[in-house]
Amino acid sequence: MAQGDVLLFLHADTRLPADADRLVGAGLDRSGRVWGRFDAVIAGENPLLRVVAFMMNLRSRASGIATGDQAMFVTADAFRAVGGFPDIAVMEDIALSRALKRQSAPLCLADRVVTSGRRWERHGVLRTILLMWRLRLAYAMGAAPDRLARQYGYVPRER
Repeated sequence: MAQGDVLLFLHADTRLPADADRLVGAGLDRSGRVWGRFDAVIAGENPLLRVVAFMMNLRSRASGIATGDQAMFVTADAFRAVGGFPDIAVMEDIALSRALKRQSAPLCLADRVVTSGRRWERHGVLRTILLMWRLRLAYAMGAAPDRLARQYGYVPRER
């Protein structure tokens, strides 16, 4: 239902920098790219969260894949051109990133969003890292997103 020229998607527990709208608009204009994301910081007490965020941002720069923790943004035209988010329970941000990479490389803004580390700390940082990599590998090998969602702890919505 959004009517803007640029759409921004982020998790409910992720906070944008104060001037995010200006950063996104100027970045897209300057770069000529059609989508991108911010670097992320994971808030929490565990010092490993800083390492996780650093590695997440590095992986994203190397792979061109962004996640909702990084506040993905995209021009409305590019979003429509790729058909929007796929209707899957999890990994929708990865699927969208793959589709958008065919339009342009992502713009990776070094300005940081802050996302919650609650889940990481509640379930254990190392355990969560292993779970996320196992789920990503399974998805890359063709596992059904509904099955992966259950493993992640989500109950897939009724269709």
